[in-house]
Amino acid sequence: MVAEIKAILETVSDPEIPVLSVLDLGVVRNMSKEGDAVTIQLTPTYNGCPAVDAMSMSIKLALLSAGYKTVHIETVLSPAWTSDWISDEGKQKLKAYGIAPPIGKSLYPEDMENLTPPCPQCGSEETTLVSAFGSTACKALFRCISCKEPFDYFKCH
Repeated sequence: MVAEIKAILETVSDPEIPVLSVLDLGVVRNMSKEGDAVTIQLTPTYNGCPAVDAMSMSIKLALLSAGYKTVHIETVLSPAWTSDWISDEGKQKLKAYGIAPPIGKSLYPEDMENLTPPCPQCGSEETTLVSAFGSTACKALFRCISCKEPFDYFKCH
């Protein structure tokens, strides 16, 4: 049964980065089925993440549409989500979508200035930070010196 639930969750996209499923993003902590009830434990990418309500609703609708009668979504805040939980496939999807996947494990903002993530467009490592804040709170804005294209970088958490 868990395999069936997992297959359904693969179809549920992150509302901020639709190329990633909630499983790719690593926000689904646990899933279980007892009788007619399915319980999904979900960890937001950060406390106060505006996408968590949309994710919860999308997960619930997908499971109800698949015939499950009762769906419980539990928010789990500890341990906190980390970008280490993004699957390898998810990192490849980010890159193909034009977002540089997270590098390393640093949480210090000052480390962002020394970071040179490879450009997801041309692969060059000659990149520069434009802003520590990108199109969403989880991303920073970089520019490739080689191809001159701006791109989002998914920050380490």
